[in-house]
Amino acid sequence: MSSNLLVLVGRIFLSVLFIMSGFAKLTGLAGTAQFFAAVGLPAPMIVAVLVGLLELFGGLAILVGFKTRAVALVLAVFTLAATAIAHMNFADPMQLLMAQKNLAIAGGFLVLAAFGAGIYSVDAKRT
Repeated sequence: MSSNLLVLVGRIFLSVLFIMSGFAKLTGLAGTAQFFAAVGLPAPMIVAVLVGLLELFGGLAILVGFKTRAVALVLAVFTLAATAIAHMNFADPMQLLMAQKNLAIAGGFLVLAAFGAGIYSVDAKRT
């Protein structure tokens, strides 16, 4: 299988998680804001909207390969920040697993940031 096809499949896998999560946050703002308040985030409703938008549109950008390097870097930092805020209770096996999953996701985004979206992308068509 070609490396460009593998990059496309990787982008699809990474993006689906963020598209679905962002959509869920935006369509369930009250619950999202309640969770954000519970973990101590300020202005939880505003943060819920911003996070939902970032996840949804960031995921879509990764999916189609638009501004991939920059968006991947933003999503890597976002994923690490989310881990630091919500998944640091390593005594809880589920939180430890979530933290490890997020590190893997951030790693995938860093690879995209370093190497780009490949030829099957909007980025490749724009150059």
